[in-house]
Order: sequence, then structure tokens, then C-alpha cells
Amino acid sequence: MKTHEQSTDTAAAPAPGNPAAVSPAAAVAAATAAAGAGEDGAITVTTEGLPAWLDPVARAAQTIEPDQLSRFLPPESGAGRQSAVLVLFGEGERGPELLLMERSGSLRSHAGQPSFPGGSLDPEDGDQATTGPLRAALREAQEETGLDPRGVQLFGVLPRLYIPVSGFVVTPVLGWWRSPSPVGVVDPGETARVFTVPVADLTDPANRATAVHPSGHRGPAFLVESALVWGFTAGVIDRILHFAGWERPWDRAKQVPLDWRA
Repeated sequence: MKTHEQSTDTAAAPAPGNPAAVSPAAAVAAATAAAGAGEDGAITVTTEGLPAWLDPVARAAQTIEPDQLSRFLPPESGAGRQSAVLVLFGEGERGPELLLMERSGSLRSHAGQPSFPGGSLDPEDGDQATTGPLRAALREAQEETGLDPRGVQLFGVLPRLYIPVSGFVVTPVLGWWRSPSPVGVVDPGETARVFTVPVADLTDPANRATAVHPSGHRGPAFLVESALVWGFTAGVIDRILHFAGWERPWDRAKQVPLDWRA
């Protein structure tokens, strides 16, 4: 994602009620209603035809509350730059997998850091409360990875989260890669590589650790595909694994130190 990363905190401490934190059920209902009415063009969110292994994720997306994902929720004032990421599940040679990308090592911030495809909402994406995040997630994924959005079925939306260090309000949009298309680096100046990670590797306790930032922030991390996945991206993956019932016991005392540049 071009625009943000990283808080390393996850749902360690529930936050107080926040009117800016929209429940996933409400977000999906609003987006589906808007699409059905022709608002912002045709775009839908549906669980119809999903593979059975994705059912736990789809169910979790319908019930999970914002403070179960993170203690950093959108400001009640409505401040923050709206953005979205595409959490895209596919099926590869080793079974279920997730699509990730790695930021270019030449960037001034978060160089070499893995993330979901995504970025800021543009005016043409439409209403930020309904279909805007859906369109932004698909558009950014296409711009960053060359993904053909026509092969993606959106099946859920997680609550909006906040990244204090950058001021971004991020909507994770869940997708099923129904018809896979070739992906790769589109702009080497922003992206070093595009890759998939088997869910089996993400759930393997040997690949899990706690990332520790010099500031004191701690959060889940994954050592997969020659990459250290941490921060916002790792936090979302961690919560999905947990609420889908895929999480396996892992050693939280195993630490990976980060430096101030992270």
C-alpha cells in the first residue's frame, strides 16, 4: 500500500464506543444497497459461490466489531484520510493463499515493507461510506499489481481502522480471487515485488513472532516468503486467522526487533 503502515498494536485493549467506527455488517449493507440502486455504478459484495474454506472468514466479517480488530479506531471527529486495502484470498498449488506486495527499498518511508495492495480513495471512487472503499481497493490493486479486478469477487468488509502515525483511516475489503490473472510489479519505484503467501505458512507457529519497535509498540509478525510482515498488515492477518478459527498456538515470547526507520 502506497500510503501508510504502520502501527504494531492489535486488539490488545478495546476502545470506547466510537461513532466513526462503522460495523462491517452496516458497511456491507450500505454498499450492497448503493450498488443495487445504481449508485456509483455496479459493484457488489456477495458470499454466493465462495469455496467452503472461506466460509469462516465470511462469517467472521459479518460479526466482528471494530475494537476486536484494533485499539486504534477512526477519530470521532471524522478526521483522517480515507483509504482501503484489498485482502485477497486465492487458491494456489499449496491451497489457500493471500496476495501481498513489498514496497520498494528506495522509498523514504517503510522501504521494503510488505503490505496489502491499496491506497487512498479518489473522488471518482464514490461515497466513502458505501462503495468508495470497494472501488478504491480494486483500483489500487490493479494499479499496483496489474490484477484484473473482473476476476475478484468481493465478499466482505471489515471495520475501518486508524493508523495514527500517518493519519489514514483504512477499510480492509475482503476478496476471493475467483478467476486469477497474472500479477507483478507495475511501478518499480514503488513496488519491489508482488507475491502470494500460503495460509498454511501464516498459521505455522514456526513462522510467527512478536515485532517490537524501539518506541515500545508490539504486535504480531510473520516470517514468510523471505519477508517480515508486521504492523497494520500483520495485525489484520492475525485477527482474520483468529476469528476464522485458523490460528494455531504460537510462541508470543519470540521477538523480532525493529529499528527506528521502520
